[in-house]
Amino acid sequence: MQFHMQELMSKGLKATVREKLDVSELFKDRADVIAAGPLHVSLDVVGNEGFVTVSGELTIDLELACSRCLDKVEEHTVIPYFEQFKPAASEEADDDLTDADEDDDFVEVTTERLDLKPFLEEALLVFMPFAPLCGKDCKGLCQSCGENLNERTCECKHERIDPRFEALKDLFKD
Repeated sequence: MQFHMQELMSKGLKATVREKLDVSELFKDRADVIAAGPLHVSLDVVGNEGFVTVSGELTIDLELACSRCLDKVEEHTVIPYFEQFKPAASEEADDDLTDADEDDDFVEVTTERLDLKPFLEEALLVFMPFAPLCGKDCKGLCQSCGENLNERTCECKHERIDPRFEALKDLFKD
C-alpha cells in the first residue's frame, strides 16, 4: 500500500484500496489477544493540491481475553479512518506559513512514497478495547483461590479488615 505522493497530488489521482493485512505480528507479545483475523482495509486515496486524503474504514475480528475472568471474548471492530498527508515542508516554505496553515491537521511525509501500513496498524492499536468484558455482569476470578465466579462460588472468606481497626473487631464479643 504505497503511493507516490507527488504523482497523486499533481495529477489529482484517486485510488481505491481493498486489501486484507496480516496483523498477527502486532499482537505476538500480547497475552490479552488470543487470536486476530486479518485487517480488512477499505480506503479511498485522493490526491489534492498540496496534500493526499485517505478515508474509509478498517474492520477486524479479534478474540480477546476478558479482563476479569480471562474467558474468550469475540470482538468485531470497525474503525473509521480519515487522515491527510502532505510532503514535509522545506525551510523556505516554513517561513511563509500563515496561522491558518499551522492549524491544519496533516501528517508530514518525509519520503517520496506514502506507505499506509504503519498508519493503519497505529489506528488499529489505538482503537483496541482497553478492558474487554465477556459480559457487563462478569464477576471475575476469586482473588484467593482463582475460581471463576461466573461458573460457581467458592468458599473463600472475602472479609477485609483495615489493619488500623483490627484491634476493634473483638470489642463487642462476650
